[in-house]
Amino acid sequence: MPDEPVRRRSALTLGLLCLTLIASGCVTRLWEPTPQDVLQRTLPSAVQIVIEEPDGRRVRAASGVAIASRPASHGSTCFVLTSGHTVAGLNDGKQIFAVFGSHRAPGEKVRATVVVARDSDTVDLALLRADSERCVPARSARAAVLGESVWVVGFPFGRPMTLASGVVSQVNDAAGQDTAARLMVDASVSYGSSGGGVYEAREGRLLGVVEGYDTARVTSKGANPAWYVDVPVPGQTFVSPLVHIRRFLAETGHAELMESDTTRARITADSQTTSR
Repeated sequence: MPDEPVRRRSALTLGLLCLTLIASGCVTRLWEPTPQDVLQRTLPSAVQIVIEEPDGRRVRAASGVAIASRPASHGSTCFVLTSGHTVAGLNDGKQIFAVFGSHRAPGEKVRATVVVARDSDTVDLALLRADSERCVPARSARAAVLGESVWVVGFPFGRPMTLASGVVSQVNDAAGQDTAARLMVDASVSYGSSGGGVYEAREGRLLGVVEGYDTARVTSKGANPAWYVDVPVPGQTFVSPLVHIRRFLAETGHAELMESDTTRARITADSQTTSR
């Protein structure tokens, strides 16, 4: 049986060896989420937006992402982000619906109302609210990094949920501008994807929402009458980044709906201290 000094030396040697391996990068994380794990956490936050006439005829379709849930007397109120142009110009007769849980059919279709919306050259965002027990808010990411992999979740043409993968293809386009002012991804999207969530692929955290995309016009030759079609340009999908979303929420009095991780941790710590 080895004496006590020998045991201590062996334990010390083993400890130093472990520290050396960790410092040199030879020890990797024991578990990394698979793409399936990431999507299981991501997809529930995707929301389909449908606008209908009073008689049920669909007139517009878009995508959205849940960002917060608050308890209410009748259950839970869900706050959903989408693009501002989705709800622009609606008259009193048209009804807005949000469909939750579409990743596992059938989804839950409920009435939604516009809390605040802006559709301008600098802001294209809208905040909706709807009552649903199937609200799963997205988790916020850090600032986007050029070249990082992303998922775009949307409902093109008002059809079932669609995933598109890509990378962040542009973070900013000119010195002196907001560092996230011109966020672009190269994932291809179509009509109805506006407002859909753009998530970083590693953990499924929200980077922003789809604002729109560039198109190329394809015209007919020799046809009478002439016709044309606008085709989305791959690699030029514009995204409203988190910095714009947080600014929009702050300016409209709803900053608490999307706190940063640092702020959320501080609020949690403060509430725990107060409860003591």
